[in-house]
Amino acid sequence: MSLYVLRLGHRPKRDERVTTHLMLAARAFGASGAYYSGVRDPSMEESIRKVCEDWGGRFTIEYVSDWRRTINAWKERGKVIHLTMYGLPLMDVVPLIRAEPAPKLIVVGGAKVPGEVFTLADWNVSVTSQPHSEVSALAVFLHELHEGKELSLSYEGARLKIVPQ
Repeated sequence: MSLYVLRLGHRPKRDERVTTHLMLAARAFGASGAYYSGVRDPSMEESIRKVCEDWGGRFTIEYVSDWRRTINAWKERGKVIHLTMYGLPLMDVVPLIRAEPAPKLIVVGGAKVPGEVFTLADWNVSVTSQPHSEVSALAVFLHELHEGKELSLSYEGARLKIVPQ
């Protein structure tokens, strides 16, 4: 399943750790790559690339200056999922999303999400209808989408690997 994440409105001073953690969660929970909009942050990009060099895998990260163009391009070839506390309950829609064979773009907000995102998305999905972090929403969503199978992924080219004892 081809999955990418779009992080809206990255602000380096305020969001550096949150965006980094979002990208790490996306990678660890089975996404192929991520895009981010807002302010370009080469330092954050390099941190994610370094993790991929050390821990393996082919996760990509790319800055996009126009999030609308990115979403519209995805809509031409795949489906768009917006994670929001105002969406439909995750457990009600995840079987429909899982059954859809098209590539998927998962949109997560930063600052206030423009209303247009709600109309562009094929699914607005709520991981609880309570406030919490976009990192936790993405991790839970991907876990449910993969039915837990992402927990046993292996990553090609890893220089580092944990061996449980």
